[in-house]
Amino acid sequence: MGAGEVLDKLLLFCANSLFYSGLLRYERLEGKPPQFPEQMPSVFTYICVRFLYLIQVNMPYLEVKQVSKHYAAHTALDAVSLSVREGEIFGLLGPNGAGKSSLIRIINRITAPDSGEVLLAGKPIREEDLRNIGYLPEERGLYPKMKVGEHAVYLARLKGLTKHEAEERIRHWFQRLDIEPWWEKKVEELSKGMQQKVQFICTVIHEPKLLIFDEPFSGFDPVNAEILKQEILALKARGTTLILSTHNMQSVEELCDSIALIDRAHVVLSGDTEEVRRSHSKGTALISYDGMLPAEFAEQLSPIEYEPNARGGMLRLSLGANEDLRQLLAHLPSHINILRAEREFPSMHEIFLETVQARSDRHE
Repeated sequence: MGAGEVLDKLLLFCANSLFYSGLLRYERLEGKPPQFPEQMPSVFTYICVRFLYLIQVNMPYLEVKQVSKHYAAHTALDAVSLSVREGEIFGLLGPNGAGKSSLIRIINRITAPDSGEVLLAGKPIREEDLRNIGYLPEERGLYPKMKVGEHAVYLARLKGLTKHEAEERIRHWFQRLDIEPWWEKKVEELSKGMQQKVQFICTVIHEPKLLIFDEPFSGFDPVNAEILKQEILALKARGTTLILSTHNMQSVEELCDSIALIDRAHVVLSGDTEEVRRSHSKGTALISYDGMLPAEFAEQLSPIEYEPNARGGMLRLSLGANEDLRQLLAHLPSHINILRAEREFPSMHEIFLETVQARSDRHE
């Protein structure tokens, strides 16, 4: 049973319980029940509860509305709007100087917009809301002469934790990320990647509802980058909302539920990550197979690319949006063993380059 079905049954149970408890009370007070079909009130109540739930679920957790920011003659953001759903990982993308950092500073109330507003859970962000936001900036800010453990506890205390809470949580995270032996070392003795781990811990230690990571994979080798990705997914699984600003497009594909691409102060592309990739499809499909496919049969498929070999081969075909790949595969000879068959969608790296380059060409 899916999560939606479980939710529906739970809501219907609650609606029925509310209705029938009210009906029993009515009978005790008035001596007779209302005269209408038995299921109508409970179904009506359920519909109302379900409607209110859907409104809440579909309401953005973070909403940026028509935000503009100017620095002298430079426009950093021009009427930028975007929304982030609760519990998702949102990719904030764009080339250097596009306006991403300006937007992040506005969300964190480091600077104010010239116009527009930022809403958190439907309300303008207030100073007290910042305790529910964790921000890992691209510029690292640890004090090099402080001891690592002492420094982490100090930053956690600034975020409202008691000394006992701070030390307990930090030791847990140090063990988790395998840096506990560095507790008594000075920050300046740590590698860039190790310092990045410490800053990551200091960002999440107070368990904020919203996390903003600006280039979180900078300084990490592939092994530690993968460890960080798993921690980010674990935070999402606990219901945390995350904004990920990065140039690592592979990480965007692996982690982000939706994205917004900012270029020259404007949002030029946004949506669910997979939908963005599908919408940029070139209409091709890739088939790899075992077995000998007769050349004349392959030619009937009019392949864009055909690479046969002694054991099998590969076909790349043009495939219309409404064409069914499964029907095409059904016409292949029965001795052919399909290893892979799928529509091809461009990578986020390709989409990023194509979108930004096209705008650059128009502005030249």
